[in-house]
Amino acid sequence: MRLIVGLGNPGEKFQYTRHNIGFMVVERLVKNKLSLLPSLKAWKKDEKFNCEVCKLPASPSGRDDLLVIKPSTYMNLSGMSVAKMAQFYKINTPDVWVVHDDIDLPLGKIRIRKGGASAGHHGIESIIKYLGSSDFMRFRLGIGKGKLDKPHTADHNLHRHEVEQFVVSPFRDSEGGEVKKIIKNAVEALEIALDKGLEKAMNRFN
Repeated sequence: MRLIVGLGNPGEKFQYTRHNIGFMVVERLVKNKLSLLPSLKAWKKDEKFNCEVCKLPASPSGRDDLLVIKPSTYMNLSGMSVAKMAQFYKINTPDVWVVHDDIDLPLGKIRIRKGGASAGHHGIESIIKYLGSSDFMRFRLGIGKGKLDKPHTADHNLHRHEVEQFVVSPFRDSEGGEVKKIIKNAVEALEIALDKGLEKAMNRFN
């Protein structure tokens, strides 16, 4: 069994913000696996695990059963849900795949890697803390590098409080095409990784 985790913040206020790109991708993944109506009904709120969960059965091609989750805690407590699910279903840490936003990547870029530090991402920090390991897969999705819009400050990184405001801001209308593209490509990366292996996905998208 494999656990795929989309990271984001719960509630309509954050639904289309940069920090919620992980939610958007796993929702699209489920829609691709199921027709529209079943995909909407597939998500079940599970108070025991502090998340919404969708269970997808094994495929005829040999793909393992999948648990796809969206933690219903806020981002900095995401690890609670992940650890509870992994422990209950006896899922090995390398079989935990986390889909999340990355402010250090330009909008539209995807990077897939195993392990490593959190790079300041509070959701990843929480997962490392609660799993007691960093040995899980990350599907890192670029949301823009957090640069200021003003031309004379375009090369300056945002301060910490400005970063926090940036990641919970909605994508701009002008970014709509890139957002659709990265969601499509991230789902494709997951599907290739599931059907053909992580190395194939990494060779394609890294």
